[in-house]
Amino acid sequence: MGIELPPDYRPSDDESFMNPRQIEYFRRKLLAWREDILRESQETLLHLQEDTVAEPDIADRASTESERALELRTRDRQRKLVGKIDAALRRIEEGSYGYCEETGEPIGLKRLDARPVATLSIEAQERHERRERTYRDE
Repeated sequence: MGIELPPDYRPSDDESFMNPRQIEYFRRKLLAWREDILRESQETLLHLQEDTVAEPDIADRASTESERALELRTRDRQRKLVGKIDAALRRIEEGSYGYCEETGEPIGLKRLDARPVATLSIEAQERHERRERTYRDE
């Protein structure tokens, strides 16, 4: 998209919701986030490949394995997040980004700025979490 955004641009409630400037702002934000995650994943892979020295001390070995496991869990969570980012980018292309999947109402700029992959409004998310807790408690 060829939309110019001032460097200090922030979506505002004074504008029409999901106007071209807001869409471009969130598109850029999602792409930058995705790029950061992928770069960090590459760094992790390089680090894991370089760090193959077997620790002679069993405590050191256990500590190293624990750190690797934590790093891999973190990367797995980030891999799932990349999928959510890709889905959000598809919603931008389809024209449905920024609207609650449950109600069709606008999600809200503050929520989207804090969590650009959000698919539910705060109210719908709270209802979803209450239902989850109810089923989990049963």
